[in-house]
Amino acid sequence: MGVLASSKLAFIFPGQGSQCVGMGKDLADNYQRAADIFSRADKTLGFSISDFCFNGPEEDLKLTINTQPALYTTSAAAFEVARELGLTPSFTAGHSVGEYAALYAAGAFEFEDGLRLVRKRAELMQSEAEKNPGTMAAVLGLTPDQAAEAVEKAADAGVVVAANFNSPIQTVISGEEAAVKRASEIAAETGAKRVVPLNVSGAFHSPLMAGAAEELRAVLNEYGVSDAAVPVVANFTADFETCTAEIKSNLADQITGSVRWVQSIQKMLDAGAEVLIELGSGSVLAGLVKRISRDVQVYSAGDRASFDEMLS
Repeated sequence: MGVLASSKLAFIFPGQGSQCVGMGKDLADNYQRAADIFSRADKTLGFSISDFCFNGPEEDLKLTINTQPALYTTSAAAFEVARELGLTPSFTAGHSVGEYAALYAAGAFEFEDGLRLVRKRAELMQSEAEKNPGTMAAVLGLTPDQAAEAVEKAADAGVVVAANFNSPIQTVISGEEAAVKRASEIAAETGAKRVVPLNVSGAFHSPLMAGAAEELRAVLNEYGVSDAAVPVVANFTADFETCTAEIKSNLADQITGSVRWVQSIQKMLDAGAEVLIELGSGSVLAGLVKRISRDVQVYSAGDRASFDEMLS
């Protein structure tokens, strides 16, 4: 495996926006352990999430209630392939719902418990979005501080927050539609290269999700969450978590809190991570990592060809 065998690895797992029809199919076709994960997912959920992943249609796959378990399952399948190939992480992290795959990879829960949690999370978030409608937009070309300042100036228009600090020049804002629109206008006036409205069903990682966060906090106590065997960087704190109480608290707080992705990546780099491997659908996170640090080696592995290329 060349450099991978002697390097300190960090596994990272994508969130909503990385899904695509066909995701995971090549893994299931080529690796029995991946196929087993999809089979276990279908049995656990009582319907074929693998069919949504492999065949779509896209309209159904992009519904939050389907997207989140589909991403978790695909990421878990990719992790099982990585494990079969002898790759072991020193750290893990995931973007938003990707944090659940990171926790599974770190041994914090069994695959089925994680999947049930993700499905419940998706149901709660979709329900809360219907009660408290909102939207999100990506601000490109401003620093995180500049984006946060635009949000503060738009506060008189309603609820709006900086939801995802994705890279040094990309911040996602979230909240009530009028407030997001006003913050987008202020960001453009400040010098943003682009402000891109996101095709999402709600104002995720904002105070509008408070009801979902509290319900999830209660639900988390019903599932078998254990201490993590590998340090996981939590979205909410951008710090390492390993103990059960921390994990549960951070997963609930994450629903309304910001995804501090830049700080999360930097935390693993500061701790000695030498190679980052994105496991699951797409390569969105690899692109963000390259903007955070030009020096780190990063790969995306979501099918046999990408695994073969990485290992060679």
